[in-house]
Formats: sequence, C-alpha cells, structure tokens
Amino acid sequence: MLRRFISYYKPHKRLFFIDMFFALLISISDLVFPVFTRKMINEIIPEGRMDLLVRWTIIMTILFVLRYISNYIVSYWGHLLGVRIEHDMRRDIFTHLQSLPFSYYDNNKTGHIMSRIVNDLRDITELAHHGPEDLFISLVMLLGSFIVLIRIEWKLTLVLFSAIPIIIWFVISKRNRMSNSFREVRKKIANVNSQLENSISGVRVAKSFTNEDYEIEKFNEGNLSFSNARKESYKVMAEFASGIGIMSSILNLLVISLGGYFVYKDIINIGDLFSFTLYVNFFMQPIRRLSEFSQQLQDGMTGFERFIEIMDIEPDIIDRENAMELKDVKGDIEFNNVSFSYNNGKNTVLSNMNLSIDAGKTVALVGPSGAGKTTLCHLIPRFYEIEEGEILLDNIDIRDIKIKDLRKKIGLVQQDVFLFTGTIRDNIIYGDPEANDEDVIEAAKKASIHDFIISLPEGYDTFIGEKGVKLSGGQKQRISIARLFLKNPPILVLDEATSALDNETEIMIQKSLEDLSKGRTTLVIAHRLSTIKNADEILVLTADGIAEQGSHENLIEKDGLYAKLYKSQFKDLMQE
Repeated sequence: MLRRFISYYKPHKRLFFIDMFFALLISISDLVFPVFTRKMINEIIPEGRMDLLVRWTIIMTILFVLRYISNYIVSYWGHLLGVRIEHDMRRDIFTHLQSLPFSYYDNNKTGHIMSRIVNDLRDITELAHHGPEDLFISLVMLLGSFIVLIRIEWKLTLVLFSAIPIIIWFVISKRNRMSNSFREVRKKIANVNSQLENSISGVRVAKSFTNEDYEIEKFNEGNLSFSNARKESYKVMAEFASGIGIMSSILNLLVISLGGYFVYKDIINIGDLFSFTLYVNFFMQPIRRLSEFSQQLQDGMTGFERFIEIMDIEPDIIDRENAMELKDVKGDIEFNNVSFSYNNGKNTVLSNMNLSIDAGKTVALVGPSGAGKTTLCHLIPRFYEIEEGEILLDNIDIRDIKIKDLRKKIGLVQQDVFLFTGTIRDNIIYGDPEANDEDVIEAAKKASIHDFIISLPEGYDTFIGEKGVKLSGGQKQRISIARLFLKNPPILVLDEATSALDNETEIMIQKSLEDLSKGRTTLVIAHRLSTIKNADEILVLTADGIAEQGSHENLIEKDGLYAKLYKSQFKDLMQE
C-alpha cells in the first residue's frame, strides 16, 4: 500500500525535492541558532568582541531571512504538492467509478461514494504534504541536535536522548487506537453524507407527507453517531497530545536540574547550559512533528485504505482482448439461451431466454412487474453481464464489441428521466457533445420542445434546476427525447417512457417517440397497452419466460393473458 501511495509523488518529484530542500534549510537554520547563542555567551560577550558580535548578528539575520523564504516555499509549494496529489487521486477514482457496472451502484450509497471522493482525499492531501516533510525535518533535527550536543557534553546528551525510546513506545502504543477511531469517524460521516443526500433529494416527498420531523429525527441519529465517534477520536488525540506535553516538560526540568548540577561541578558553563535548554525546545520540535506525523499518517492512510478499496474493485464488464468496433449497424438482435440473475444467482430473472428481433422492427414487452422486461433491455448495452448464452447484434456477440461502441449505438428513454443540473442546451447536447447549435435546435424541433424553449426568457440557456426540477414531467421527457434525436442511435429502448404522464401529454410524447422510432430497431416496455397496438410484435413476459408472442390483433384473437390484460385496462379506461 505504501508503494502505491509513493507512486503518486512520481509525476511531481521536482516539486517534492524543492519542498525537501527548503525544509532542510529550515532545519539547518534552527540548528545554528543555539550554536550562535553559545558562542555569544561563552566567547564574544565576555571578550568584548563587538566586531564579531556585529558580524554574527548580520550572519544570523541573513539566516533568518533565508528561513522566512524557506518557510514560505515549504508552506505554499508544499501544500501545492499535496493538492496536486489529491487532484490525481480524485481523477483516478472518478475515472475508475465510470468503469464500474450498475451492480456496484445498486449496492452502494451515493453519500458513501461522495465521502470517499471528498472527505477522505482531503486528509490524504495533508499527509502527502506534511508527512515526508515532517519526517525529514524531524530526522535532520534529531541527528543534528545529537551531533552538536554530544560535542558539548556527552553525559547530559545521552540522558536527554534516552527519552526517545520512551516517547516512541508511547506513540506506537496509541497508534492502533487512533487508527480505529479515525476509521470509525469516516464511516459515520459517510452515513451522514448519505442521509443528507437522500433527504435533500427527497425533500418534496418529505413535505408532501409532512414528514419533516421524521427526516430531522433520522438525520439527528446519524449526526449524533458521528459526533460520538468524533468525541472518541478527540479523546485519543487528547491523550496523545497531553502525553507528549508532559514528556516535554519533564525533559526541560531534567536538563535544567542536571545541567545546573554540571555547572556547579564545572563540567559545563552557563553558555553550554543555555544552549542545552534551547536545544531541548528544538529537540521537542521534531518530537511534536513526529506526533503530528503519526496523527496525519493514521488519518491519511485510513483515507487511502478506503481509496484503495474502490480502486481495487475490478469492473466485471470489460472489453475482450480483441473487441471490435461497430460501423454500420442494421439492428438485428438475437437472444440465444440467455440466463441472468441478481445477487450471485440468488434472484434468477431470465432463464434460457430465446428471442429474435429483426432490424427496424418495433417489439413491445409487457407483463407483470419482476418478469424481467427492464433487465432484458439492460442486458443489450451490457449494463449487466449475462451468465449463460449469448446476445447477438447483427450476428456478432455483444461481448466481442467494444463497450463504448456498443452503447453509442443504443438509445434509452426511461420513465424516470434524469436531467443534469444546468441549462436546457447542456442537457440536449449531452446526446452529442460535438454537436453545434443548429443540431441542438433541430433535435429540439423533432422532439416538439423547440417552441416551448424559445418562449422562455433565456431560451436554450435557461437554467432548469437540480435534476430539472423547474420543468414539468412532459417537458423533461421531451428534452430527453431531443437528446436521443441528437445521439441518433440505430437501436432504441423505451422503458415505460410515458407511463408517468397524463393522457394528453402522453399522446403528444407518443407522437415524438414514434418519429424517433422510425427506421430504428425499437424495444418498448409498456404499462399502458393502448400505446403499443401498432408494434410489429408484442411479447408477454412472465416469471417463466415468454408466455405469448404476436401482433396485437393476433394476441387479442387468442384470448390469452395479453387479451385479459388489455380488456382489463380498457375497462378501467371506460370507467374513467
């Protein structure tokens, strides 16, 4: 894992070495100051050497200026290094998320995923910047202090440095508790993010059911759980910080007491003791840095572990080694003994399905919920991978076609239209990001939404709110249809595209869908059977597979399951 973390430094190694070089200058300047102070007290002031006093003062002033410049570079460019590494990690994890199948998103909450991309990586930034820097400065300071102090008085130096094993033992003893507490905090904040995202997205439902208090109660439970986890983490941090603090005080007391005794015995002089007391403070700086590094390490590596968890998820739907590109697609689709189930075989949806759809034909799928209509359609663009059998497109196994190329040839219109936050133009051009304004307008005209758009004050630049909240259901559906006109796919899947609309709007949308379907292989999942009477073929799916198959007239004549469903809906319409 450490090797993978270090690999993110490679593209920015020049910036890393600049940061380390100026961190070294900071350490050197800190080590020189006690030496200068000792020389002032022991030699320059007693001898009255004003020339040396002026000279050393100028030298130290230059060093302080150099330290100021070094501090600025380390603070700014060092943080910039962390930001760039965070940027690379966020880019990689978002890119990887795009490769994961629908099944991953079926089983993971949006808030949890967002927490890993935002909160976890923010902590990794601090580790990426401060970690190597603090560790490097600490080692330089400890080694430099030891070399200088042992030349002054080795016995007092050994006493001072004998505390290091105790401090290291203390740091290690707290490491596991800190790691566990930080990991728990991340889990809890992910739950809070998930609850928050869910509640905000469903705020209209909550208000319609007057369940605001219920939402507040649910949020407060998660928020309290996060607060308690945070309290525990701060408790461990307080134990850590206070322990380091008392060790620092004891070391100061030890040096002053033992050093005072050495002065009394003429082993060292006042200047040496003063240098030792200064070095104790400088000595504690790397100890504090190491303690901060330990906290950052636990915090950052916990986040990196969660980052790696996602990065190590292998997408189960990938291109085969010799996958081909599609050019001219007719649209013949064939299912040969196709079987599929969710949850690793626990929920079988399709079993030995055989189906043939001729290019340019419109095939409607009807039947009870859970019969596999939507699943069947989602298998064609490989949103899920079949377990047995094969699906052919123009006599080519879809697994032998590049995934992007396959999906470019398939257009999907769903019941629950998803529009991106932005403008009308942004959402239509999503069908073909390289399209020009004329193409966008032409697509809108074909979807019968152009007149409405130009009636708005901002026209195509009208902001539609989050997920198109400012538009009606029919308007959102028309924009999604315009998006597909722009994409211009040879294969079309209409998944109950009008079932959520009123009758008048449905009739208008149905006309746009019929125009869109012309010349394309079209699969229609329908709830209202009156909308599919003109389909070339109708399939009645049940849990046992295809129960009936034929045109509307043929199925009505058979007086089977389809006829019963149709007559039942017709009766309901007559009663309305």
